[in-house]
Amino acid sequence: MSVLKTSLRNFFAHKGRMALSAIAVLLSVAFVSGTLVFTDTMNTTFDKLFASTASDVTVSPKGAATDDETPQSGRPEAFPASLVEQVRKTEGVQAAQGAVVSTSVTVVDARNKNVGPTSGAPTIAVNWSPNELRSVEIASGHEPRGPTEVVVDGATAEKHGLKLGDELRTISVTGDFTAKISGIVDFKVTNPGATVVYFETATAQRELLGKEGLFTQITADAKPGVSDDALKRNIAASIGGGYKLQTAAEAADAGREDVAGFLDVMKYAMLGFAGIAFLVGIFLIVNTFSMLVAQRTREIGLMRAIGSSRKQVNRSVLIEALLLGFFGSVAGVGAGVGLAVGLMKLMSSIGMELSTGDLTVKWTTPAVGLLLGIVVTVLAAYIPARRAGKVSPMAALRDAGTPADGKAGRVRGGIGLALTAAGAAALVAAARAAEAGPGSLWLGLGVVLSLLGFVVVGPLLAGGVVRALGVVVLRIFGPVGRMAERNALRNPRRTGATGAALMIGLALVACLSVVGSSMVASATDELDRSVGADFIVQSGTGQPIVPQAAAALEKAPGLDHATEYKWVDATVTDPRGRTTTADLAATEPSYVQDLRRETTAGTLTDAYGKGAMSVGSDYATEHGVKVGDVLTVAFKGGEKAKLKVAAITADTGQVDKGAMYVNITTLAEYVPAERMPQSLLILASAKDGQEAQAYQALKDALAPYPQYKVSNQADYKEELQDQVGQLLNIVYGLLALAIVVAVLGVVNTLALSVVERTREIGLMRAIGLSRRQLRRMIRLESVVIALFGALLGLGLGMGWGTAAQKLLALEGLGVLEIPWSTILTVFVGSAFVGLFAALVPAFRAGRMNVLNAIASE
Repeated sequence: MSVLKTSLRNFFAHKGRMALSAIAVLLSVAFVSGTLVFTDTMNTTFDKLFASTASDVTVSPKGAATDDETPQSGRPEAFPASLVEQVRKTEGVQAAQGAVVSTSVTVVDARNKNVGPTSGAPTIAVNWSPNELRSVEIASGHEPRGPTEVVVDGATAEKHGLKLGDELRTISVTGDFTAKISGIVDFKVTNPGATVVYFETATAQRELLGKEGLFTQITADAKPGVSDDALKRNIAASIGGGYKLQTAAEAADAGREDVAGFLDVMKYAMLGFAGIAFLVGIFLIVNTFSMLVAQRTREIGLMRAIGSSRKQVNRSVLIEALLLGFFGSVAGVGAGVGLAVGLMKLMSSIGMELSTGDLTVKWTTPAVGLLLGIVVTVLAAYIPARRAGKVSPMAALRDAGTPADGKAGRVRGGIGLALTAAGAAALVAAARAAEAGPGSLWLGLGVVLSLLGFVVVGPLLAGGVVRALGVVVLRIFGPVGRMAERNALRNPRRTGATGAALMIGLALVACLSVVGSSMVASATDELDRSVGADFIVQSGTGQPIVPQAAAALEKAPGLDHATEYKWVDATVTDPRGRTTTADLAATEPSYVQDLRRETTAGTLTDAYGKGAMSVGSDYATEHGVKVGDVLTVAFKGGEKAKLKVAAITADTGQVDKGAMYVNITTLAEYVPAERMPQSLLILASAKDGQEAQAYQALKDALAPYPQYKVSNQADYKEELQDQVGQLLNIVYGLLALAIVVAVLGVVNTLALSVVERTREIGLMRAIGLSRRQLRRMIRLESVVIALFGALLGLGLGMGWGTAAQKLLALEGLGVLEIPWSTILTVFVGSAFVGLFAALVPAFRAGRMNVLNAIASE
């Protein structure tokens, strides 16, 4: 009980000194809790949506694309309306409705502005039926009653300022058609962001599927007393095979699987960054308790002198850590809920609607947050606690502070150097790997070992690095700069731990900067070497190019040629009977001008001849295929073809690596027109000297189709750089949490250091050091610690990034580019971080009363 009382007294006596450590625990736990609440809320939102839209049994064509896929032909798989009547007459069926659902549409308003989501959620076109009233209710107007009427969801109407009577144009693979808004509906549950438009059934069939009398789904409800499984068996027996049947539970599970990949990536990525913040927080907590133990050496010595055992002293420090972890974690769980709400608002601003009414806080969230926060804090305090337990009773007779253990320092340095050397060797092995799989393992091992090595060897490096930085940065400030340097060198272990906290975040920033810059440089180099086309036309959301847009494009003046590029799923059987699933690239012969592909055998132009194709060199080697061999190709939605291999392309570079080419006219011989895949992109080249005119003509031709973008090579390079830049900015934003925690560590170290040196500061003031000089000394000490961490982090990160790029070179990203401007900016920015971190400690030091400081113990 006395140990507990002592711990409580010490904790609350030094609560101000522990505040920043508590904030670090709070931030880390908040990120974990917020991530869990956010992803659980998204799961709840989708679960409610799937439950509200699913019928007892849903029937769809067996080859239908999933909800997150776009059919290659642009037309959903469908079956005749007569099947609806057959299902309706099945035993146990209460009611059955035919449905038309298509995600291969774009809807624009009268200003030719796309009213659908720009990314993520789809635009869904549906036929109106009584079944829709399960999930929506008419807020104004009425349901669509003819070919000129459309109903739109309320969220889309509000976002784009749509009202009753406004005209919408729908662009589908069968053509464009217009309709006026006759009604606006609101979802009974949260719609996560999809744009939904409803048409009268005949209109939906004709305009979305190409003709009336077809449906893409049948929804069936069971009579009272008939289970969903029983109804499914009855319908299967009635209509036979060739269809996909799902109960409401199975449909909901399938819907969850469709979004699970996205949710899992987001969840584990955010938890990974939270883990990095925890790792950085460990250094802050270790430093805090190490300094508190050092400052209480005399007090601990007295406790030992009056009978306290090592275990009691150790336990006293760990109880303080337990209290710190508990209070920080409780506050962190609360802050995590607020963070989740903020994330929901952020997602709503970019198109994914999430309602706070669906906010889900499972009991596991606070349990995980509390457990993590407390365990990490107690583990971080264990080493300082052991050090406190080793304080002898004689320490009560000495000045505060524990003597350094030279032997322990040498052992630590040896271990650190060994870990660093092992990490460097693993990184070299990754850079020299011949295959990506083993190379990735070496890279991961190298990152972990080198990071541990730098952390352990940090105090050993602190002396040399800080002295070198002192010569460059501090000596120009005269005696004040030299005192700042000596203060930073006074306790290398403390300086090393404080710098290591900043090092981790900046190492990741440098690594990702190198990888991102190398990706852009490699892609740009590949574009210059391989792409001969002047223009690239494609959709930003991956939608295929509808025929009417392709026709308008080909009529643009100033063009020499335009090449359509299609992907088709196929099964390829080699001469030995071995079967492979592959995506064939069906293009026009002019593609050989638009993309310069090297061949290892044959000529690519010959692959566009009748009954011919090409294969990649990896496939040819693996299957023993050579020019002149005949392959059996079964096209999805079409017939089997016997095609002769006329060329083997070299599987190098990034563009179309491993592609098998076939002429579009060859594809048309074996795939019916209604199942022909649509073009994913179109490459075009201008006539000599007419590049500018052709560029503008293409933009004008595609103006009615805002979902497509025309890019010349300069535009494409800029877009690529922007995409990588946006991704890196998101990652940097998440890494900012770790850097904030590291800054708190610098603040805490300086604040406790000021307390530790109170008498020394008073003596320096007494002999003539001004307040301004004192504050400058503390600021310079902070700057040199921050620069020390930045130097280690940036160097380590560039090593990681270089090894990663060498590994990515196996996938065609062969250009290494170090973003020196970013590296230099981060390094200089670290100095400002150090200045910012020192503001409060320097201000407090300057306000000290000189006599009270000299008289302090």
